[in-house]
Amino acid sequence: MKTTRITALAAIGLVAGLSLTACGGDSGKDTSAKGAAASSTPTDTSSSSSSSPSSSADGGSGSGGSAAGRPASSSGGSGTAGAGSTSGGTTTSGKVTFCKTADLAIDAVNASPDKASGRIDVTMVNRGATTCSATGFPGVDIKDADHTSSPIERGPAQPRVTTLKPGDAAVLDIAYDIDPSGKSLTSPTDLLVTPPNETHTVTLKWPTGAGAIKGAYTDVQVYPTHTTK
Repeated sequence: MKTTRITALAAIGLVAGLSLTACGGDSGKDTSAKGAAASSTPTDTSSSSSSSPSSSADGGSGSGGSAAGRPASSSGGSGTAGAGSTSGGTTTSGKVTFCKTADLAIDAVNASPDKASGRIDVTMVNRGATTCSATGFPGVDIKDADHTSSPIERGPAQPRVTTLKPGDAAVLDIAYDIDPSGKSLTSPTDLLVTPPNETHTVTLKWPTGAGAIKGAYTDVQVYPTHTTK
């Protein structure tokens, strides 16, 4: 009886020990699972920090966009603008400036080639000390005996480059048809001439011998300057 009771108690103790071992194994599994969960936190942090390079790439692309948006010709445009203003002949070293009225000796003569075609040549001589440009159309008005003045229209011609060294001359032509009837409606007395790209005007007497103008002053035309060489 005693032996049977002892055996039964031993069996119960063995079962209890096995049960405790099994419980201990389950706790170990729970602990390792919690540890695995805890170790996943740094992984999430590293993945979020790894997104920062992509953000900086977006920023680089943004700055590149602003650089691309900057007009490429902004500096060149101002250079170009600057070159355009100097090409007006105002001033720059090595550039030819426009001839000033004060530096020109201006005269008008009758140059009609025949009795039907009237032509007046206005000559401008550079009496200054430097080379200058007389390129373009002059301004010409004709003053009448009734003290009125009429601007002359430009003829159908393109200006030619007219550069005058000291002593050189340029010529501009005033053309019209001659009225041989003796009944012309015009009585010109003076020519008011303004050289190309100038604002100062000179008054010249209507040339002696020039034929009477046929029609009106609106029928007279002025042509651009050209050199005599």
